[in-house]
Amino acid sequence: MNILDAMSVSSSGMRAQGDRLRAVSQNIANADTAANTPNADPYRRKTVIFQNELDRASGVQKVRVSEIIIDKSDDFRLKFMPDHPGADGNGYIRLPKINTLIEMMDMREAQRSYEANLGMVKVAKTMLGQTVDLLRG
Repeated sequence: MNILDAMSVSSSGMRAQGDRLRAVSQNIANADTAANTPNADPYRRKTVIFQNELDRASGVQKVRVSEIIIDKSDDFRLKFMPDHPGADGNGYIRLPKINTLIEMMDMREAQRSYEANLGMVKVAKTMLGQTVDLLRG
């Protein structure tokens, strides 16, 4: 594996973690989002699944997002808000079952992975620059 391959692998990790951060931010932003009609579902939590992928041209293993899973369970939080347009006959609205503490932990993990990949790109870039300087003479 050469330096450019290392940068490519780390870049794929940064893209994947960026997608994960996007899903986490949507989960946090919609944690208290109820549906506007009584029978509609509220927002559903998203989870990002990664998969390794062989880059046939370079022979290196990269990472990519294989799918984004949307929680299909009907396990919602209920909150009494009889004046809300999404309230059922008993005055309850359904809210997503999103634990913001877990989402914040996911965010931190994705952030650290992104930063580690970014660090690898910076190191590879420095090494590449040093090689060019050495060849110049």
